[in-house]
Amino acid sequence: MTTATGPVPAPTATARDRRRRAASAARLTAVVLVVLVLALPMVWMFAAAFKTNVQVTDPSVGLWFTPTLENFRAVIEAGQIVRSMGNSLLVGVVSTVLSAVIAVPAAWAVGRFAMHRTASVILVARIVPAISLLVPWYYLFAQLGLVGSYTALVLSHMFVSVPLIMWIMISFFAGLPVELEEAAQVDGLSAFGAFWRITLPLAAPGTATASLLAFVLSWNNFMFALVFADDSTQTVPVTLFNFISYASTDWGGLMAATTLITVPVVLAALLGQKYLVAGLTSGASKG
Repeated sequence: MTTATGPVPAPTATARDRRRRAASAARLTAVVLVVLVLALPMVWMFAAAFKTNVQVTDPSVGLWFTPTLENFRAVIEAGQIVRSMGNSLLVGVVSTVLSAVIAVPAAWAVGRFAMHRTASVILVARIVPAISLLVPWYYLFAQLGLVGSYTALVLSHMFVSVPLIMWIMISFFAGLPVELEEAAQVDGLSAFGAFWRITLPLAAPGTATASLLAFVLSWNNFMFALVFADDSTQTVPVTLFNFISYASTDWGGLMAATTLITVPVVLAALLGQKYLVAGLTSGASKG
């Protein structure tokens, strides 16, 4: 004996609303967990900057303690962290600006004229470990008398920044309509003139994004500064390393110095957030 089955009833609006609320709650929970995982080390670092060395190493001392500014006072009075922040700012800005001047037009040329082999070379430059070039670079810079100079740091940081900016901007230019440049050329502009007057202003969000990422990489670079810098050109990652000795570690001073050098990068990210979001999303789709 068979029984006839009718069509399955469509879910009611109430059931759909429950599923939608459950999905929203799951997404919110996932976002909160990710934020906590990423933010907790920063919160611990910021709190430890206002603790004594004894409090930092005492597990029983949490977020409830009497804060002290002694760590910041000692770090600033020593002078090295302030000088190294100036060095990092100088090297980061100069290397980023020079890299953008070279990489942005090159990325436009690669993207517009379909230079696939050149794009492959750029990819190889992105994935080659920079540490493999330290010995030949050091020999070359030593022969030129550049070891310990800002020039050596800028050139070494550009090796990382130029391929990074090019790789980001190639996809960004591919997402801009080529018809705008063609219309400008019909009106009498050259190909480069169309790029300079039409495409480059439209690419400002992507350029800002790539430049900000390149600056952050330069600011955080430890290996090049350790090899090519001296005491007068030392950057912040090497200065932080000096807080760690064989016998002991100045945890309070280390956390205070880390907090100080984090502030410029966070401010740059906050001020450039609009361009950062626009640059990361504009090149995602073509047309």
